[in-house]
Amino acid sequence: MQVDASRVPIYLAGDFVEAGAPLEVRNPADGSLIATTFQAGVDELERATAAAVEAFGHTRRMAIYERRDALAHVAACIERDAEELAGLLSRESGKPVRDARGEVARGALTFRTAAEEALRINGEWLPLDWAAANRGRHGIVRRYPIGPVAGISPFNFPLNLAAHKVAPAIAAGCSIVLKPPSKDPLSMLRIAEYLAETDLPKGAVSILPMDRPTGDRMVSDDRFKLLSFTGSPSVGWKMKAEAGKKKVVLELGGNAGAIVDETADLDWAVDRLVYGAFAYAGQVCISVQRIYVVREVYDDFERRFVEREQRVKVGDPSSEETDLGPMVDEKAVERTHGWVTDALRDGARALVRGEPDGRWYSPTVLVDVPRDAMICSEEAFAPVVNLFAVDSFSDALREINDSRFGLQCGVFTSSLDHALLAHDELEVGGVIINEIPTWRTDAMPYGGVKDSGLGREGLRWSIEDMTEPRLLVFAGPPR
Repeated sequence: MQVDASRVPIYLAGDFVEAGAPLEVRNPADGSLIATTFQAGVDELERATAAAVEAFGHTRRMAIYERRDALAHVAACIERDAEELAGLLSRESGKPVRDARGEVARGALTFRTAAEEALRINGEWLPLDWAAANRGRHGIVRRYPIGPVAGISPFNFPLNLAAHKVAPAIAAGCSIVLKPPSKDPLSMLRIAEYLAETDLPKGAVSILPMDRPTGDRMVSDDRFKLLSFTGSPSVGWKMKAEAGKKKVVLELGGNAGAIVDETADLDWAVDRLVYGAFAYAGQVCISVQRIYVVREVYDDFERRFVEREQRVKVGDPSSEETDLGPMVDEKAVERTHGWVTDALRDGARALVRGEPDGRWYSPTVLVDVPRDAMICSEEAFAPVVNLFAVDSFSDALREINDSRFGLQCGVFTSSLDHALLAHDELEVGGVIINEIPTWRTDAMPYGGVKDSGLGREGLRWSIEDMTEPRLLVFAGPPR
């Protein structure tokens, strides 16, 4: 299927169909039409859901090697077509092409890791004779697929975050209906071509762009046994309240912080933190938003950070030189500019100030920001970072925790004591030592606490959520 300014069918229960309302996918950089696909309606969703229920009767009985082979095939196809996929992803999302290549590589890794984890869905033997009355009893625990999965993925990583729904579902033996982002669904519709080439049962996977009201039907539909959602906290927690009895996994937003102590390698810290603050225009849930620097090295850090920011290249995402491309839409730019303006009115200072230019907002570095300013306390999802001087490492830990979010934190230090203290004290899902909180590899458990989410992604952990333990007890007369 050649993806250009043409009609791209959706993937419904194992078939490519043109059904539902036409959906134009446009390049955020210049508004040009990339392709017209389709937005599934209630009828298409019902067909996909019924097919997923029927297919689960087959997927749950698939041999491990069959699931592994299907996933490995997709991984190999992604690797084969990596450059083409990166170009498509860059055009539909506005992501700089270098970062798009990284996402494609991660997508291949996600499917390949899922193939390997399919071989490691282990159970255990339990001795049960802990009391005299239980003599002769023992148990076996196996994990069984939970049932059809409803997956909803966001625009900022249109391939890899969707892969984190689809790949573990296949590995676990579940069927899945995926709602990819309507702004950039083409990458996953291309992945659907690879899935269609496997021996997965018909209806095991559907990939359907949908509007929110249609997608919300999956949330409340009891035929789905697990909802996996990645997106905004306000939407995610509302979904949990409406999900009924199904299991829910939420990977939500944050306002990720980083700490730089007096022992840190400042050259490394500055270089990584500039990247973490401005990569993909800050539209990453673990984008660096708050940086707390011990006062002893703060002035040196601030000077180096501003100097390094000056080398960030803003421009066309298709250019190999571009570091920062457009934001998702004009509304996001307006919100960002409004929050920055409010902070400056309330006493913040701009060391570097961006200005709105269509869908672009250039890097912005703020200091003296009130802690309750929206640009500091909420998820900015924008190329804006706030710098703070603190008196001690312990003060930095308290500042990081003074947030309703808790996704990941980066800690730059040469002190083992500080690294271990951060692990003990920080109220986050992950502590990353000498690296930005934006860093993630796809095999690790990933997720947050507080308003940042519920459960963990990462192939092994997702598979655990998509399976249920079932106990078998053997009893017999004592010997």
